[in-house]
Amino acid sequence: MKVIFLSDVKGKGKKGEVKNVSEGYARNFLFPKNLAVEATNSNVKDLEAKKKSAQKKTEEELEEAKAYKAKLEAAEVTIKAKSGEGGRLFGAVSTKQIAETLASMKLKVDKRKILLDDPIRSLGYTNVPIKIHPEVIATVKVHVVEQ
Repeated sequence: MKVIFLSDVKGKGKKGEVKNVSEGYARNFLFPKNLAVEATNSNVKDLEAKKKSAQKKTEEELEEAKAYKAKLEAAEVTIKAKSGEGGRLFGAVSTKQIAETLASMKLKVDKRKILLDDPIRSLGYTNVPIKIHPEVIATVKVHVVEQ
């Protein structure tokens, strides 16, 4: 019997797959627990329509992320910090400070999306990567100046 899986079933199939399973397994386990539906023509068409709409939605999200990347890369973040001799900072500039400064510029970014290995500990310009989307990474210029 052909079924369309509505959720992942370990060892049998993933959500959205169409597979052959035994009739007893389908009628006694999959259908009562709403893990699958029978693969009729209408159900297969519904599945294809859902896949198309999901793909369209992902493409729209990607386009939005690319547009937001352009906005972020056009902005220059300036952060004031206390420093000592040789341009070394007392403390460091963290991802939280960068996110707050971007928020004050009306650019909302989650601090966990800022891919900064170590906090910035010196004056000057630093290129900071920000992950907007799994496929889109923007690079923002952060200028640390003396207070």
